[in-house]
Amino acid sequence: MGIAIQAEGLRKRYGENEALRGVDLSVPTGTVLGVLGPNGAGKTTTVRILATLLSADAGHASVAGFDVAGRAREVRRRIGLTGQYAAVDERLTGRENLRLVGTLYHLGRRTAKRVADDLLERFDLTEAADRAVKGYSGGMRRRLDLAASLVARPEVLFLDEPTTGLDPHSRNTLWETIRGEVAAGVTVLLTTQYLEEADQLADRILVIDSGSVIAEGTADELKRKVGGERLAVRLTTPESAERAARALTGIGTAPATLDDDGLTVTVAMAPGIGAVAEAAGALDSLGLDVDDFGVRRPSLDDVFLSLTGKNTQVETG
Repeated sequence: MGIAIQAEGLRKRYGENEALRGVDLSVPTGTVLGVLGPNGAGKTTTVRILATLLSADAGHASVAGFDVAGRAREVRRRIGLTGQYAAVDERLTGRENLRLVGTLYHLGRRTAKRVADDLLERFDLTEAADRAVKGYSGGMRRRLDLAASLVARPEVLFLDEPTTGLDPHSRNTLWETIRGEVAAGVTVLLTTQYLEEADQLADRILVIDSGSVIAEGTADELKRKVGGERLAVRLTTPESAERAARALTGIGTAPATLDDDGLTVTVAMAPGIGAVAEAAGALDSLGLDVDDFGVRRPSLDDVFLSLTGKNTQVETG
């Protein structure tokens, strides 16, 4: 298996802000690399450099076997890119948008028409194909945008938060399309603000914070780094939740945390039923009214919080 995307020591500075501080990554052909990071971590900057839209201050990278700085034109011929915001022309119809992309790639009129019709069907846009895009919903625009990135049958696909703001049905449709492209041999670099998305799609995950890579591995490997099990307890009032958090902090292997709902307490526990029994006894002795009590494995959310100390729902940079 060859390497489709390679980067070593990528650095980029905007004035006093060092957006990238020596990022390294490697993506084997036909696999998905998920890139996670909090707001301003450098995810989009990395994608823009690899897609030849931005020059690095230092380091080098290659995509599909071509240097992104010295052979940018060859790189562009082999990649597709879907950014954080749909880049389709609202004045044109969906069909016209896709045919225009085909024309720009010199596919020829007949081939551009056939490819456009095929993509419209794959993305469930046939009924809306001849309507102006300005009348499309957000989900329809995102699907059309991803379809446009596939017109030239790219070897490498860069997806920068492609499902942000989509409803679950539209998100699942895009997931299935991405899986289909990877099965056909396409390599994908995916940035996302949804850890479930990385868990579902990525073969390996790269975590970036403050312009540096702080962790890399499969989802299971990263979860094992956090270690142990997680006890989640839902209380009936915020006051009870705060008391439970204080009690469980003394029992768990790390301080208990209170979820955004103000009612759910989560704490890392040592393996085995003994620690769980001790936690249950502590809550019972306080007379707290527990609504739900359960043990689970660490999630990618736990990994992200452990590595960055930041909430996963603000990752947009």
